[in-house]
Amino acid sequence: MRVIARKTLRDFYEHHTDSKSQLESWFHETEAAHWQEPQDIKQRYPSADILPGNRVVFNIKGNNYRLIVKIHYNTSIVFIRFVGTHAEYDKIDATSI
Repeated sequence: MRVIARKTLRDFYEHHTDSKSQLESWFHETEAAHWQEPQDIKQRYPSADILPGNRVVFNIKGNNYRLIVKIHYNTSIVFIRFVGTHAEYDKIDATSI
């Protein structure tokens, strides 16, 4: 998969350094993945939430942080839509961000 944009992750973990190793791991695992459908994600990340519109919410660092992506399965592109604290996540609409 191609992840757009890694800089979003880096900008976040520069301020939340305890999230760096897990976000970097997620990035590298995602780049190596070949997801064709949401079930492929659930096999690797059982706690991920599949949302309408090909969006997926990943729990990062024991659910302290949330990562929302939008996936274009046909082109193998993962767009990072949001990364933030759990409190920040509670203030947004994950289905439209």
